[in-house]
Amino acid sequence: MRHLIWFRTDLRVADNPALHEASAEGAELQAVFIACPGQWRQHGMAAIQRDFLARNLMALSRELAALGIPFTLLEADTFTEVPGLLGSLVDEQGIDALYANLEIGINERRRDQAVQQALSVPVRLFNGDCVVSHGSLRPRSGDMYKVFTPFAKAWLAQVRASGYRLLPVPCSRGPALEVTPVELSDGQVSSEAWPVGERAASRQLTAFCHGQLREYGEQRDYPDAEGTSRLSPYLALGVLSPNQCLAAVEAELGYLPLSRGEQGFTWINELIWREFYRHLMVVYPRLSMNRPFKVETGALKWSNNHLSFELWCRGRTGYPLVDAAMRCLNETGWMHNRLRMVVASFLTKDLHIDWRWGEDYFMSRLIDGDLAANNGGWQWAAGTGADAAPYFRVFNPTTQSERFDADGRFIRRWLPELAAVPAKVIHAPHEWLTRHGMAQAYPPPVVDHARSRLHAIAMFDALKDRQEAP
Repeated sequence: MRHLIWFRTDLRVADNPALHEASAEGAELQAVFIACPGQWRQHGMAAIQRDFLARNLMALSRELAALGIPFTLLEADTFTEVPGLLGSLVDEQGIDALYANLEIGINERRRDQAVQQALSVPVRLFNGDCVVSHGSLRPRSGDMYKVFTPFAKAWLAQVRASGYRLLPVPCSRGPALEVTPVELSDGQVSSEAWPVGERAASRQLTAFCHGQLREYGEQRDYPDAEGTSRLSPYLALGVLSPNQCLAAVEAELGYLPLSRGEQGFTWINELIWREFYRHLMVVYPRLSMNRPFKVETGALKWSNNHLSFELWCRGRTGYPLVDAAMRCLNETGWMHNRLRMVVASFLTKDLHIDWRWGEDYFMSRLIDGDLAANNGGWQWAAGTGADAAPYFRVFNPTTQSERFDADGRFIRRWLPELAAVPAKVIHAPHEWLTRHGMAQAYPPPVVDHARSRLHAIAMFDALKDRQEAP
């Protein structure tokens, strides 16, 4: 019996349900990955993430070769070509069944349906990216949870009752093979600052659990501190699984924190948020189709000023924390989670620009670009999503700066033109710069926050009034 394992966003051999099931009963294995550069462009995949993908695929190729599992790299421009490619491979190799882990985007799900219809062999799909299977947590009404807290309670109850399961690396299928080369990166942007492969991801996870996990709740909001896990790029490509994250936390603490107040729970709660957004995307496909979760917010009147958007993208808004965050993103492909909330609130509530513009820009720059997490975060900030921030909650970018970068260390790192500005005025430096003849060094605020906040609230009030009108 010969099984084909189709790797997608699950670039690991450990705790891989599709690979585990495909290797059952001693079946002969063949692995494949299908690069779809045209589809990646349509999805706005960042160049740095494409480079990171290529390097992690190379690491996976080595792991498969060491296990004696032949690996084939194919290329199709878009998903429409995938059924034909797989059909040919299945016929040529005498494959008896195809195994893969689910992907949750609507285009990916349609692709998989087309593959199932085209192939003459069974196509078996598994949950490889969530601890609790997509769509399996529902209230008594039978609908999906629309608010995070009850979803989290149900998730925690499920894990307390059933635990989690780590799947082993499959046994070797024979002598080591030659490594299949992977050449997918266009070389435009390098991801070399991030080590690749399962071992590197595991080391990063272990280092975080040993070093920052216990203080995560206190340190996670400060962008100049090494307080976050920086594991999101590995989770986005499936180099690391959420089950492995739970196992590492349990190994470090001696228990799995599943109750608020327990040490380490704050980070577990972030993993639950990740699963919440993934479950939502499976149950509500419109979330991956550029539509708001709250359907009525599709009628919001965004200003969509192109110049303001360009200033936001370039980090030239005149608000230091916003600008430092955007320049960090543009240069490194990564942004601290607190800063993602700050800049998203600023774009939507201060500049009144459609959240989808920001969602697309983030995907075009992020090394950890993930459809569900990115969409969920942007809709939360904009007030259009499930369990979104109340529309009248508008982050004050100056207050956020004073609170989370009090000494201005993060700001100075990314805005060298403000290096000489004292800490007490760096969060609103314009008067100081003018007084010292440096007004041209840094742009004035693109908007007045207090007025912009009132306009944002008025946008939502107008929408509410229209809905309530007889």
